[in-house]
Amino acid sequence: MGHGRNALRTSAVGAVSATLIATAGLGMAPAAQASTGTTGLRFVDISGDGGTVLKANVVTPAGADGARDYPLIVLPTSWGLPQAEYLVQAQKLANTGYVVVSYNVRGFWQSGGEIEVAGPPDVADASRVIDWALANTPSDAQKVGMAGMSYGAGISLLAAAHDKRIKAVAALSGWADLIDSIYSGRTQHAQAAALLDGAGTITGHPSAELQQIFKDFFASDLSKEQEIIAWGKKRSPETYIDQLNANGAAIMLANGWGDTIFPPNQYVKFYEELTGPKRLEYRPGDHATAELTGLFGLPNDVWTDTGRWFDHYLKGEDNGIDREQPVQLKSRSAGGYEGYPDWKSVGPTTKKISLAGTKTIHTNVDSGADGGVIFLSSILDQLAQLPPMASIPLLPRYWAAVWQSEKYTSAQQVRGTVTLHTTVTGTKESGTLVAYLYDVGPLGLGKLVSNAPYTFHGQTPGKPFGLDLELYSTAYDVPAGHRLALVVDTVDPLYIEHNPSGAQLTFSSPEHDPSYVSVPLREQ
Repeated sequence: MGHGRNALRTSAVGAVSATLIATAGLGMAPAAQASTGTTGLRFVDISGDGGTVLKANVVTPAGADGARDYPLIVLPTSWGLPQAEYLVQAQKLANTGYVVVSYNVRGFWQSGGEIEVAGPPDVADASRVIDWALANTPSDAQKVGMAGMSYGAGISLLAAAHDKRIKAVAALSGWADLIDSIYSGRTQHAQAAALLDGAGTITGHPSAELQQIFKDFFASDLSKEQEIIAWGKKRSPETYIDQLNANGAAIMLANGWGDTIFPPNQYVKFYEELTGPKRLEYRPGDHATAELTGLFGLPNDVWTDTGRWFDHYLKGEDNGIDREQPVQLKSRSAGGYEGYPDWKSVGPTTKKISLAGTKTIHTNVDSGADGGVIFLSSILDQLAQLPPMASIPLLPRYWAAVWQSEKYTSAQQVRGTVTLHTTVTGTKESGTLVAYLYDVGPLGLGKLVSNAPYTFHGQTPGKPFGLDLELYSTAYDVPAGHRLALVVDTVDPLYIEHNPSGAQLTFSSPEHDPSYVSVPLREQ
C-alpha cells in the first residue's frame, strides 16, 4: 500500500503543479489593469484567529472615497492555490460595485498557521476577515457575502452557519459532507485523498492532526474509523444545517457531475434540507473545472450566476434570479439548461432493470470496468463527451458480473440518482465492490453513465445480506437503440479495496426480495 500511495502522491504533485503554474499566471492581468485606476488593488496582512497572519488582497470599486459603503464579498482560496486565484473575478465584482477581499486560508502559501481542513480556526478566520474589512474598507455590514471554489466553498458555508452577518453564499465545487465525499460507501477515495494530501504537502503546512488523519485513512485502520468520521463531521456544513437555516443566508450551490473530489450526491441532500433562498446548479465537468475558465476572465456561466446571486441578495437588484427554477441542470450529453422546481422533479419517473439470476465473481483483479482517472476522465467527458469506456461483451465474467436492459426504442434521459438493490454473499467477512452503469451501443461499447463503490466489514461468510447503493447523481441521455448495463467488479484505481485474497462475491435475486437497478428518468 505504501508504494501505491507514493505513486498516487506523485500523480497528485503533477496535477497540482500544473494548476499552480496556470493560476499564478492569471494573477498578473488584473494587477496591470488595477494600475490604470479603474479599481483599487492592495495587498494586506489580516490578523486571523489567534493572531495568525492571513495574506490577502483587497479590490475596491473605482472612485471609492469613503463617501458611501459598498456590499462586501469575501473569497477564501481553494486548497493549495495562492491569493491571486480570484483576482480577475474580484476586479469584475469591484467593477459592478463590490468591495472584494480575497485571502489565503491558514496553512497555505504565505499565510501563517497550519492546515486545519476547515476546522474551527478556519471558520473563525472568516469572521476575522469580515471584521477587518468592515473596519478598513468602505463596506456595508448589512450586505456581506462569501464565495469560493472547492476549499473556499466549504469554508464559506461553514462561516455562514456561524456568522449571522453573512447574507449570501456561492459555494462552487464544495462539500456538504466531507466523509460522504471521500469515504462514501465506507470506501476510501484513494486518488482524491492523495491529491489533497499531495497538494497540502507541496503548498502548505499540514497540522500534525491532519497528517495523522491521512496516515490512518490510507492505512485502512478500522480502529480509527470512528475517529476519522467524527473529524470529518466537525468540518461538514451538513452538521450545522440548523444553524445555517436559522441564520437565513441565501445559498447557491454549484458542482460538476463528474466531481471526483466532492461527488454530486452530498450537495443534493444538503440542498433539500436548506429552508432559505437557495439554488442548485450541475454541469458537466470534474472538480472546479466548470468554473475554472472564469478565473482567467473568460465567459463562464458559473461566475455569471454567482454575480447575479449577489446582485439580488446583497444589492437587492430585481434581476429575476429568484424567480427562475432553483434547480438548474445541464446534461452531459447535449443541449442547454433544464430548470426544475426541486430535486424530486428532476427524475420523477423510474425504470427498473431486473438483476435476475445468480452470479459469482472473483476479487482482487480489475475487470477493465473503471471509473477513470481523477480530473482527466471527467474533463474529457466535459469537453468531448468521452467518458470512460469498456467493451461490455469482452469484460471477463470471472471478475465482473454483468446485467443488461432491453434495447430502448426511444431515448432515455437519465436524470438524478441511480440506485442499486441486490443481495450479496461473500466468502470473507470484508469486501469491496464497485457498481458501474453503462450506456451500451450496438457494437457493445459501453460509455460510463455513473458508478459508486461499496465496502462491507463484519459480515458472516456465506450469509447473504441486502445492499442498497446510490450511484453518483448524473444527467445523461441514452440514445434510442442502446441499452443500459450494470457491471459490478471489485477493483478500481479510484478507490482502496478491501477484498481478502481469494475472496468471492455472489449476487442473487431472491423471490421475496428481487434485485434491481432503479433508473430515474426525465419527463418527456
